[in-house]
Amino acid sequence: MNKLHNKVAVITGANSGIGLATAKLYLKEGAKVVLAGRRQEALDQIANELEGEFITVKADVSIADDNKRLIQEATAAFGSIDILFLNAGIAPVAPTTDITEAHYDEIFNTNVKGPILATKEALPHLNDGGTILFTSSIVNQKGFDGLGVYSASKGALRSFARVLTSEVKSRGIRVNSIAPGPIDTPIYGKMGLPEAVVEEMGKGFAQQVPLARFGTSEEIAKTALFLASEDASYINGIELEVDGGLSQI
Repeated sequence: MNKLHNKVAVITGANSGIGLATAKLYLKEGAKVVLAGRRQEALDQIANELEGEFITVKADVSIADDNKRLIQEATAAFGSIDILFLNAGIAPVAPTTDITEAHYDEIFNTNVKGPILATKEALPHLNDGGTILFTSSIVNQKGFDGLGVYSASKGALRSFARVLTSEVKSRGIRVNSIAPGPIDTPIYGKMGLPEAVVEEMGKGFAQQVPLARFGTSEEIAKTALFLASEDASYINGIELEVDGGLSQI
């Protein structure tokens, strides 16, 4: 149960959902964890619940200076970084006819600019042989109405990950992406839709999944543990779909 013994992991979007579940699992496996999130009250709450060696950092990944400060605080606390899990993301809904510049900027600043800038800031402090993980999505493989900009952002992130895989190969750093399908996380409550619409949309998603259910944050966390550990030492440059088979049929 010590697959990440003394490894230092930085996780964005760690105050809830996939990020928090991964932080808990990494701590259980012996890692020192930096949990980053936008809401201080949420970070304060989870800090009272976690066990292990960790710090929390209030940081909005859409803001360049926050990404720089996140890495500065992480390295000040723990030195170098072994695992960078860039998980933070948002998915507000808008059909193409309703897309605004603000909608586009909000999504791309968080889902694309944030991970790219965080990577840039972290690379000088990332140990050779380390791991970078991105949370992608199966939406860059399948089309879902109203998620055009969100899908485009995840497609851009996947393309960046491919280039990064090549750029860091001389340092033995592995770069992989996790592409969740429908996962029971708070992101659905942040889409700006009425609760009844979200519930109906969730039922529709679940019916499309061969396993006939939503996945859990803990199932994604287990994937993030696998890809960050030596168990995945020869896995590099991939996007791993964790979606109950939704993208495959």
